[in-house]
Amino acid sequence: MSGRAWFDVSPSAARLTGSLRDIGYDFASAVADVVDNSVAAGATRVEILIEHDGADSRVFIADDGAGMNSSALLEALRFGTRRQYRRGDLGRYGLGLKTASLSQCRVLSVVSRSSKSTVRTCARSLDLDLIDEWDQWVIVDPGTREPAVQRARQWLAEGTGTVVIWQVLDRVLPEKRPEGGWARRRLDTLAEKTADHLGMVFHRFIDGAGDRPQVVITVNGQKVRAWDPFAQDETSTIELPLQRLEVESPGSTGVVTLRRFVLPARDRFSSPAEFERLSGPLNWNRQQGLYVYRANRLVQWGGWAGIRGIDEHTKLARASVEFDTDLDTAFNINVAKMRVTLPAQLRQLIEPAVNELCVAADDAYRKTAGFAKSALPEDLGHPPEVRAATQAAATAGLALRMAAMQVDEWAAWERIEALLRKESPEVVRLLGLTE
Repeated sequence: MSGRAWFDVSPSAARLTGSLRDIGYDFASAVADVVDNSVAAGATRVEILIEHDGADSRVFIADDGAGMNSSALLEALRFGTRRQYRRGDLGRYGLGLKTASLSQCRVLSVVSRSSKSTVRTCARSLDLDLIDEWDQWVIVDPGTREPAVQRARQWLAEGTGTVVIWQVLDRVLPEKRPEGGWARRRLDTLAEKTADHLGMVFHRFIDGAGDRPQVVITVNGQKVRAWDPFAQDETSTIELPLQRLEVESPGSTGVVTLRRFVLPARDRFSSPAEFERLSGPLNWNRQQGLYVYRANRLVQWGGWAGIRGIDEHTKLARASVEFDTDLDTAFNINVAKMRVTLPAQLRQLIEPAVNELCVAADDAYRKTAGFAKSALPEDLGHPPEVRAATQAAATAGLALRMAAMQVDEWAAWERIEALLRKESPEVVRLLGLTE
């Protein structure tokens, strides 16, 4: 800036922190963003406590990770921390801990211990009332008399780790009668939803997938159960061949892995209860589609990203799109790490594979639907060779559909199929193309 006049204009701390509270978190996603830090710190256990105590209700998120010393803790509470993120770290912008926490509360305190040999903890707090009053980016020492901080220090007496504390839950509890029964029931409901959400987005860490240690997560003392959207424990789940695709990002090229699954229909699940559980929070129709993973953490789920529409006949189709943090720019991941945009080049690359998956899911759905309509197959009593020929013809029909997808001639195939339905319905039935 040689030869130019320049001016240092710092933003209003009060105004900006107020705006950052509305970045788009709900309660469960805010907790998940804090848990990201625990996972990045190498934690093997994360405990979430959601306690109702009227206006003094609070949330604790405690882990047994590496912890932080006083200077690292101070930096962690900076908006836009200067720390360098490594490949595979779940953090991204240096905002998550602050924006996620303050989207739900007015006072964020963090207590941490980084030494295994010395029982020494440090504690710092962000208080929105102080920031509003002073209009400065201030971080304070909460002192030793704060009961919640004292409890956190006691939890860290056995080893390293970090405890995040949310107090003054103005975005969670009603301003009037926070001590009432409605407020208590709301916190109970949020605890259940948070457990379900964590079981979904961290299911690979809970199951110990990859080379990371297994992470045990509890909510109010109850262990969170992993929710695998692809039902890989079910013997009737079908996985199509895996694909690895190169995607360009500014300054580098990364690899995206595509895995495709056809889940079993209701009558082929191990139990009706498992079928209902695997339907997911949005239920079968809206849970079909792409599940996007960033460094093994689920960040987006359901829908086909504009490749195709939601269809009852393809509700058993689910696919994972997996990338590492070196492709963050290409996927345009948002601050809350809840939304990504599939790169245009990737959408074109995976479209044939997605359509192939949907054809297979459609076939599985129709076979089950046909079985449900009649307990007896139509060709029962026919000679074995006739029944074998019928099955071969149906397989050929599916193969023709897949071939049309693979050579990018689906529109032409739809015209052919429409003509067959009109001119040769018997051929449509023989090839298993019936609606």
